Amino acid sequence: MSSDTTSDPSPAAPRTLTLAEALAAGTVVLDGGMSNQLESAGHDLSDELWSARLLAERPEAITEAHLAYFEAGANVAITSSYQATFEGFAGRGVSRERAAELLGLSVELAREAARQAEAKGVREPLWVAASVGPYGAMLADGSEYRGRYGLSVAELEAFHRPRLEVLAEAGPDVLALETVPDADEARALLRAVRGLGVPAWLSYSVAGDRTRAGQPLEEAFALATDADEVIAVGVNCCAPDDVDAAVETAARVTGKPVVVYPNSGETWDAEARAWTGRSTFTPEQVGGWERAGARLIGGCCRVGPAAITGIAEALARPDSLDSLDSPKPLDSA
Repeated sequence: MSSDTTSDPSPAAPRTLTLAEALAAGTVVLDGGMSNQLESAGHDLSDELWSARLLAERPEAITEAHLAYFEAGANVAITSSYQATFEGFAGRGVSRERAAELLGLSVELAREAARQAEAKGVREPLWVAASVGPYGAMLADGSEYRGRYGLSVAELEAFHRPRLEVLAEAGPDVLALETVPDADEARALLRAVRGLGVPAWLSYSVAGDRTRAGQPLEEAFALATDADEVIAVGVNCCAPDDVDAAVETAARVTGKPVVVYPNSGETWDAEARAWTGRSTFTPEQVGGWERAGARLIGGCCRVGPAAITGIAEALARPDSLDSLDSPKPLDSA
């Protein structure tokens, strides 16, 4: 009896879509604010390192926060590395070697949350975006909303490149160059991501039709037009009312998919260290952003899991958006 050992091998597992491929095919849901989710779980973030402090002290809390957003309907988790920098950690006595470990850990914690979500049957694929906050985030004095640090483009590039190298080595699906207040810093970041082998999105913090530093958005978005590494461009950490015009401008100027994740619409009172006002972020707005070219949609400060569920449901049923008689603001908790 013959034993044939030349039978066809088992079929290979299907290849997971890259995030860029997913954006070409449709709209992807981002997560919401990391800090508000951690605070709602009882963690104290009154520290210059903000949520990055928990990378060393309570890493499991970060995984839980990511998991909450995946379970709420997000397909992309943005890591807790926004305020994690070599300089910021050094100011707290953390060695450069340990700081690099913590940066890498931020990516692994998001990956672990994705694994747990997939084990629970959450829809796939899930992606990890390594957060790269602006220089001003390290200063922790509000200058991330002003820009104009007094540094040259070359100096800003030298600041960002080492952190980007460590994050890229950790293997995220994309680098989130986010809350960028100044076109000069965007120039530095676009230089710094070259050759890392990881795609990126570029997202400005804006006020009206200008960056926080005052440059016209047309000029700011145009910087990314010929950057092959950039798979999406847009805005975050801004008022929802500032998004509509920004999406149209980003899509028209760059021809790239647009990324959008605004704040809830509440206002931060720096003296009282508290949020005031009410949420103005509604599912109706999300549909309009998608029609204008937004392909990565989520939330930033004060946008929690309930809001992400609202976004996911709105994007899954776009026809229902036009029939909303009185849209309700998405929960900010």
